[in-house]
This record gives sequence, C-alpha cells and structure tokens, in this order.
Amino acid sequence: MSGNPTGDPERLARAALTRVIEPGDERAGRWLRTYGAVGLLQRLTAPEDPDDPLTGVSAARLAGYRRRAADADPQRDLATLATLGGRFICPGDHEWPAQLDDLGDGRPIGLWLRGPADLRLWALKSVAVVGARACTPYGAHMGATLGAGLAEKGWVVVSGAAAGVDGAAHRGALAAGGATIAVLASGVDVVYPRAHTELIGRIAEQGVLVAELPPGDHPTPSRFVLRNRVIAALTRGTVVVEAEYRSGSLVTARNAQRLGRHTIGVPGPATSGLSAGVHELLRGEAALVTDAAEIIELVGDMGDLAPVRRGPVLPRDLLAPGTARVLDALPARGNLAVRDIAREAATTPEEALGRLYELHSLGFVEREGDDWRLTTTPLPTPSTRRGGA
Repeated sequence: MSGNPTGDPERLARAALTRVIEPGDERAGRWLRTYGAVGLLQRLTAPEDPDDPLTGVSAARLAGYRRRAADADPQRDLATLATLGGRFICPGDHEWPAQLDDLGDGRPIGLWLRGPADLRLWALKSVAVVGARACTPYGAHMGATLGAGLAEKGWVVVSGAAAGVDGAAHRGALAAGGATIAVLASGVDVVYPRAHTELIGRIAEQGVLVAELPPGDHPTPSRFVLRNRVIAALTRGTVVVEAEYRSGSLVTARNAQRLGRHTIGVPGPATSGLSAGVHELLRGEAALVTDAAEIIELVGDMGDLAPVRRGPVLPRDLLAPGTARVLDALPARGNLAVRDIAREAATTPEEALGRLYELHSLGFVEREGDDWRLTTTPLPTPSTRRGGA
C-alpha cells in the first residue's frame, strides 16, 4: 500500500480524515471501522442519509466534522509532506507498527512521518522516556543518562520532543550515536517548542518524526495528552523520570499500564514535588529503576539481566567463618588472652591461636605479650562500586 499516494483512494481518504477527526476520537474510529475511510469521508461530504445517519455525537459536533471534511485537501497535504521528504503511512502498510492496533478504535487514522528511519523496525525495540517539562537538573541528568545508556545498548529512545526530560532523553540518545523517535502533538513541519528547532531538525535527519496531525497543524493542550497514548502503544515500556501528581507523563504511564506495557519510574528526592507523581506510580504496579541496564532487564529479551549490585567488598568479608568469629571476639579497645578469645569465639584455645596468627599476617590483629588486640592501623577500605563482582 505504500506506492503512489495520489492513486490510492483509501490513503487519500485517510489523509483527509486526519484533518477532520481529532486524535483518539473513538466514536469516529468506530465509524471508520464500520464504513471504511472512503465510505466515511463520502458520508461526511455528501448530504446526510436520513435512513442511515452517523450516530453517537451531537448535531453541532457532526456539523463540525462536515465543515472540516469540506475544507480538507489531502493532495495538498501530501504534496507539502513530499517537499519535506516525508511520507504518510496507514494501517496495513509495511511500515505500520502493528502494536498501535492495540489502541482499538482510538488508534491513529494514519501517521505523517519525516525522517529516514523505518518506524516499524525501530519501534520493535524501543522504550519511551518521558517526564516533566520544568524538570530539575537531576531530572535532566537522568533523562540524558538513560537516553544515552539505552542507545548504547541498541535500544531506540521514544519521547515527545518537549522541553525538560523529553528533550534531554532525545539529546542523550543522539549524543551516544543512537536512535530516537519523536512523537509530536503537531504536524511534522511545525516546531514546538521553538527552542527545540535544532533538536527536532536533527531527529528528522537521523531518526523519525511522527505525527497524527497533518502538516501545518499546531499543538493544543488536548493534543499533547492524546499524543501520549501513541508513545505508550509504540514502545515496550514507558519510563517516567520526573512528574507531578497532575502530569502528562503520568497519562503516558497509565496508558502503558492499560495496554499491558511495562510501566517504570525513576525515584527522586522524597521532598521534591516533581517526583511525587513518580513515587505514586512506584507505590502501585510500576517498577523502580536507576539506570538503563535495569530498564533493559525489564523490557528486553530473556537473559538481558542487569549486573549484580552490591556495596564494597571489605577485607574482613573474605575471611573464613571461623577466622571471622575469632576476629569478632576481640574487643574494640584493650587486650584479651587467648583462652578468653577462644571462649567468646566458641572454639578451642589451640584453634583460636592458629586463627590469631592468620589474622596477624593479614594485618587485622597485634600481639602484646601473651594477649592480643585489634591492630591500631586501619585497613584500607575500597570505594563503593556498582555492577559486576
């Protein structure tokens, strides 16, 4: 179905309907399923059939659909897209991500794309990283770090190109030489926010911009919210870095939950209002992560395990159990005779003496006459490391 768009009535009708129907309109989606794109567009542009009217909406809303349908010019929109090097895809196309069909009657009518990447292939191994627009430096750092970490492991980072965490995640993926997809709440030729002109341009050159809305359409608050369902459906899981209680990022996460995708949160300070929404998710069914490896363990294939986490290995951790018991028997201050050490360690004096000489050779204890004490020179303590053995 991805041949000449001007010779495909179904594709032309779907392109026209993206200018008529708002994203996520399930009532219109049911009409589309019942009548097909060509049939629905004909019903909206022809006089209403009193024997078979479009039902489920008010007369005023239906009149709005009809006005938009009368003004739609899909040939013009497709020509505009072609000048940008873009393309329009529909359900059933080779490039259509089948997971979007999980949205049912709320799935996109079609998608306007701009960029060289194959959306279906890239979406197969993708993770959404979203968060607050007015994020803290911590949120921006985590967004960029997770974006870079996922990209380095061959995962595609999906976000909404918004200010804050979204932009940081995209930049992190690009900085790592990785892949990223931006799902917009506007046409693919509309830059929002303006400060992201360079970033969105880079994604269009190296990745892919995705929009349900036709060229020239501008974002609105409701379109941002509805855009989030596409981000959730497109990816294997959604990671929320920072979000207040009322946040579009939480909408994305809840969409992911409803769709059976992984819902993941990055904890922040308990005193931060920008982490309150994330913590609420974590109190529910969301999984807590702190880095890209932990995300991949959740959303990846069997065997994609994060490295073991542990604190520093202290010298005394390497002691045999019997030797450790003898060491524990020594007081923090002062000396102790061998027979007293043996009694505290629940062993014989001969066994205790042998263990004490072993501890002396390792630098744990000192001898003072016939007694023993802990060494006065502290042993070096390695710094804490994350990951590995």
